[in-house]
Amino acid sequence: MFAWYHRRWIDLVTAIYIYNEHRGYTALDRVLAAVRKRSPGDTAFIAEIELHRADERKHYVMFKRWFEKRGRMPIFVDRTCGHIDRFVELLFGTRINELDIETFVQSHADFAKLCRVIALTERRGFKQVEILLKHPAILADPQLTKIFRIIKQDEPRHWKPYEAWLKHHQDRIPAWWERAIDRLIHSELLFLKLPVLFFSPGLKRRSEFADHDEVETAEKLAAAA
Repeated sequence: MFAWYHRRWIDLVTAIYIYNEHRGYTALDRVLAAVRKRSPGDTAFIAEIELHRADERKHYVMFKRWFEKRGRMPIFVDRTCGHIDRFVELLFGTRINELDIETFVQSHADFAKLCRVIALTERRGFKQVEILLKHPAILADPQLTKIFRIIKQDEPRHWKPYEAWLKHHQDRIPAWWERAIDRLIHSELLFLKLPVLFFSPGLKRRSEFADHDEVETAEKLAAAA
């Protein structure tokens, strides 16, 4: 029974993480597009976001290899388990994929709000990784432990560029109500969604990894070269 609990818990946690890492780097493509258009001369900020994007992609690939080594696909979870998804929906009233990049190009206030959302999300991620690295189910898996240690090492450089941008432009730091939304989203996942998923029978697994289209496109380009 205890072994089943550990396997189930690990299955769900890793499924949620690989979803969020994929969502992270694909959403940052939109952030990069906005920054390159609104501030093409801010090469340092652009480079920091590019590094953030590369880290998120790296984390995704590490989880993907973990699943491949086990010979199992991740449990299917959607945007309801995505921290940044929920944050964007609550603050901007739309899904990430439907955000208009021009809004962030033309509106300083909206871009500042986006920076606060990203910074809060990344700080939340760091706190969660610290907790997970004390969990016996994580520590019992050397490869998974290594993955989370790498994430913990990378995480601080993910919120610093956005907080630095806010400071440089004399914009406010996250308000109490934005921090409250961050806590609400995390609590909603931890105490509502995760338990519901845990005790839901017959959860489906993904039929292919989320980056399937990206890999397929890269293979076609390589073959045509």
